[in-house]
Amino acid sequence: MNANEVLRWLQRRGRRRNVLGMARYGIRSPMTFGVSMATMAPLVKRLGTSHDLALSLWATGWHEARILAAFVDEPSRVTRRQMNDWARDFDNWAVCDGACLHLFVRTPFAWDKALRWAASPREFVKRAGFALMASLSTHDRNAPDERFLRLLPVIEEGARDSRNFVSKAVSWALRQIGKRNLVLHPVAASTARRLAASPDPACRWVGKDALRELTSPEVRERLESREARGVSSPRRS
Repeated sequence: MNANEVLRWLQRRGRRRNVLGMARYGIRSPMTFGVSMATMAPLVKRLGTSHDLALSLWATGWHEARILAAFVDEPSRVTRRQMNDWARDFDNWAVCDGACLHLFVRTPFAWDKALRWAASPREFVKRAGFALMASLSTHDRNAPDERFLRLLPVIEEGARDSRNFVSKAVSWALRQIGKRNLVLHPVAASTARRLAASPDPACRWVGKDALRELTSPEVRERLESREARGVSSPRRS
């Protein structure tokens, strides 16, 4: 299928009720068919991988086409320029997170972009920086703990941003780092406590939101169980 055929496939399956439902969850885009991810799942398998198709899909500007682009692109062919171009196009959290989780994290530029984008004044580019940090916490199993520890000051600084979609991504990054292993967990939890005690409302929200998960018995038990069973965990040093 080429990009035009994909658009026709999406158009036939678009539903107005899905557009309205997406908007209720903060997913708003000027060009949306209203096709659910569940409906698109078989198409993802059918399309396979194609860098050229991914670029064509992204260029259409349609929300669902851009979601698909992140699934079908080839990480080895993604460039820094492409990542920057796509990041500038982000207009909602779903496209932003999808690109970070399914594509950008698998490129050799993920760490660099996470730090650079976290300093951006643009809401969804900045969110992408922290979404990448969260994604790296679960995908980069060979990264040493020290690399994640160096992200914590960036996260503390990012917590000052009161914009909703940024705050949620900052909390997400902090929680994922804390859930990586028993070494990072107490450091992340300490960072969350410091933020929760801050006089800044945005910092307090991030700290409290992260603490709810990091201090839950389930998280601690899961980390301790993995350690006791000797389950392969991300590299520590």
